[in-house]
Amino acid sequence: MDQFRNLQQLAALLLGSVLVLAGCASHQNAPDGQISVVTTPFSVERNLRFSPADWPQALFADLYLPDRSSPPVVLLVHGGGWERRSRDDMTWIAEELASHGFAVMNIDYRFAPDYTFPAQLHDLQLARAWLNRNADRYQLDASSVSGFGFSSGAHLVTLLAVVASSDSNLNQPFGGPDTRLNAVVAGGLPADLTAFDSGPLLRQFLGGPEQEIPQVYRDASPITHVTDETPPVFLFHGGMDGLVPFSQAEQFQAALAAHEVDNELYKMHFRGHITSFLTAGDAVAEAIQFLVRQGKSNGGGVNRSEERAGG
Repeated sequence: MDQFRNLQQLAALLLGSVLVLAGCASHQNAPDGQISVVTTPFSVERNLRFSPADWPQALFADLYLPDRSSPPVVLLVHGGGWERRSRDDMTWIAEELASHGFAVMNIDYRFAPDYTFPAQLHDLQLARAWLNRNADRYQLDASSVSGFGFSSGAHLVTLLAVVASSDSNLNQPFGGPDTRLNAVVAGGLPADLTAFDSGPLLRQFLGGPEQEIPQVYRDASPITHVTDETPPVFLFHGGMDGLVPFSQAEQFQAALAAHEVDNELYKMHFRGHITSFLTAGDAVAEAIQFLVRQGKSNGGGVNRSEERAGG
């Protein structure tokens, strides 16, 4: 009985810790007030192939369709160090987005080391183009497509956005204006790949150490491609992230601010890289608010300086 009581106490302590962590955050450039969003039922079409027959690897997606006409779309991209995991990791986020009226395309992409950069970017460009071609079939608003990713998924979807809104050579042969995003939500974003001292994940993703291919490291870094045309960005990041330091989010936010790109930064105190994903409920709720606001505006704008504290 004593052992059972001790387990109950430990479980209560762990639950309390999670609840405290989930509520402890600060939100830079947070707007005043909340937008009321009515939840809606949705359906899911699973395992839709979006890659053509001659693509090096068959790629699939789950398409979440809310019960509303011409919904805006979110392109959802999972993490895993560019080498593993699956879109199943993002199912709970896809369900949250869909229940708030967004269509969601939760996608696969090719993994390193079998495929090196820019293969993964090409996969996202392909997915974005698929949405354009199939918008009428699924009654989607292809003029309102945002991106959402975590970790390496945040890197890829942010890179897609900044490249498509610039004159980068990475728009060739699959990118360009038709692959633009209206807004981006990026959690645990590695924004500047030159800051990671050519770790093993980067070497296999990019094809070698930075000293041998420095331009590839720069080209693959979202921070390199920020312009005045970059779409609005919502960043959420663990304040104690030891894998992707919080300074990455700060530096990317500074680059956005320098170009007067609308941005918000949701700092999740006392959390590392994985825990900031596992306890991201509040961050996702704020991100949905951000996406709704962006859908109601033309995007862009000057940053606001307020910070709303949550713990």
